[in-house]
Amino acid sequence: MNVLLTCAGRRNYLIQFFREALDPPGKVFAADASADAPALAEADEAFLLPVLGDPTYIDQLLAICQERRVGLLISLNDLELLLLAQHRDRFLAIGVSPVISSPMVVETCFDKWESFLFLKANGIATPRTYLSPATTRAALARGDIAFPLVVKPRWGSGSAGIEYVEDADELDLVYALAAKRYVPALPPGQHPATARHTMLIQEYLGGQEYGLDVVNDLEGRYVGTLVRRKLVMRSGETDRAVTVRDVALERLGETLGRRLGHLGTLDCDVFVQGNTCSVLEMNPRFGGGYPFSHAAGANVPAAMLAWANGQPADPACFAVMPHVTASKCDRVVVMDTLRVVDVEPWRDQRHEETVIAVRKVTRSK
Repeated sequence: MNVLLTCAGRRNYLIQFFREALDPPGKVFAADASADAPALAEADEAFLLPVLGDPTYIDQLLAICQERRVGLLISLNDLELLLLAQHRDRFLAIGVSPVISSPMVVETCFDKWESFLFLKANGIATPRTYLSPATTRAALARGDIAFPLVVKPRWGSGSAGIEYVEDADELDLVYALAAKRYVPALPPGQHPATARHTMLIQEYLGGQEYGLDVVNDLEGRYVGTLVRRKLVMRSGETDRAVTVRDVALERLGETLGRRLGHLGTLDCDVFVQGNTCSVLEMNPRFGGGYPFSHAAGANVPAAMLAWANGQPADPACFAVMPHVTASKCDRVVVMDTLRVVDVEPWRDQRHEETVIAVRKVTRSK
């Protein structure tokens, strides 16, 4: 079993987690559009892909999977999830198990307005959300919400583009400026010029923030929920956290897993105020908070490998020791001597068709 992590970026730790879970001679590959992505230095073999908008992106990724006999495909980027979901059957056809949910699930999570509608329809608490200043002012007049409020991108990742407003004047000014400046990360095929309501307005949530990893198997069946209390955030990602056991949050995770039917991990942000657990966002992929659960005993990579091999996962993969506090730290990865595998299309003159070939290049010091 070989594993390929795409849009690997800075997720060096996931390379290591999968390597530790693999049986020899299985390998962990990494791909990214940037040859300087730090995770590439940790992989057994690194691949350079074009940007997501390139029309040959899927063909090049399929070529890597075929030539390197990839059995498990993991995507770490929201925009790529949407693209891969649309082509999931092509990977299954060549023997690859893509940990990619259906297009409907991915779009429900990526579009924060659709997330709001899904959560409300399933009776799950979530902040009141509006598409325009006009509807927000009407809610303020009714007393449904109160300042401060949050203005944020409808499609976005991390904390990019988020603003906080304290009164009606700020609301109009900030919303207009954000809508003008922020270029939304839209699903493939949707142009910013055609997108309506690219920003959202939400009520501000107080209380304690938690992160959940809601784990389903590769058939979309609920398996378990890993919970951590967030201690410090940095650039929209959990920087320090402590693992906890919380029955209410675990039940919330089970409800989400069963109602959504995603594959693999669902990274969720939840705010707890008194007895209310409000879901803020959902991401159907490994999130930046998973390493804290892994450090406390979880091993979702091992579970995914077992499922991809048609075997049951060891229940110990979802057993997390509570009260384990962990923190991320930066380190320097030298890229100058990295051997990167580039992928480029070439024309087969014998068959008059474009074939994707793998070309190796060695970067000089």
